[in-house]
Amino acid sequence: MNMGPYTSKSASAVLAMCRNALLLVVAVVALGSADHAENGLKVEKLYVPEVCDARSKKGDQLTMHYTGTLQDGNKFDSSLDRDQPFTFQLGVGQVIKGWDQGLLDMCVGEKRKLTIPPELGYGEKGAGNVIPGGATLTFEVELMNISDSPPTANVFKEIDADKDNQLSREEVRAMVSDYLRKQVLEAEQAGAGENEDVKKMLADHDKLVEEIFQHEDKDKNGFISHDEFSGPKHDEL
Repeated sequence: MNMGPYTSKSASAVLAMCRNALLLVVAVVALGSADHAENGLKVEKLYVPEVCDARSKKGDQLTMHYTGTLQDGNKFDSSLDRDQPFTFQLGVGQVIKGWDQGLLDMCVGEKRKLTIPPELGYGEKGAGNVIPGGATLTFEVELMNISDSPPTANVFKEIDADKDNQLSREEVRAMVSDYLRKQVLEAEQAGAGENEDVKKMLADHDKLVEEIFQHEDKDKNGFISHDEFSGPKHDEL
């Protein structure tokens, strides 16, 4: 499973079903300079291009390459290994907080290293069998493109089939299955063959649904309310 920026926002990552964005820093700084946030987030600028016509901001759609590692150096995910950059929307909860906060004001072509404490990543629960609870994460990222964000879909409304303003396990399960099958179909149409990560997620989609509920169902009543839902739920930002 692509465990990068999706977080238990792999919960929300799969819930919101798309993801865009994060990041940048306002002044052009020397290579290797670092910013230390009070919340424990560390941002190091590994490369800043001399010419920067635009910087990322909340609401932008960003396309990035990234590699994520644990503190022991073990790599848990990389878009470079798939040769497929990651596109998401900045600042709307589609990715972990460390990305939303650490990638603002970034130039196209800029490279950064983010050291993300667990409270801005996957928390004490971790993510599946890949990221342990309480893990500090390191991401090396490169911003490939900035574009205007498309209108934000009301994902909550799309999942809420019976229109009762809350999401049941059956509704979330149907959404996850539909999404993953579309990923398989798109891969086949593109001639990419079968994606083992997507196949595994499809086989284990009940487990993924439970991970989503563990993250989103704050009051543990068996439903995800409109207020609890962290993905896009308005027709506009």
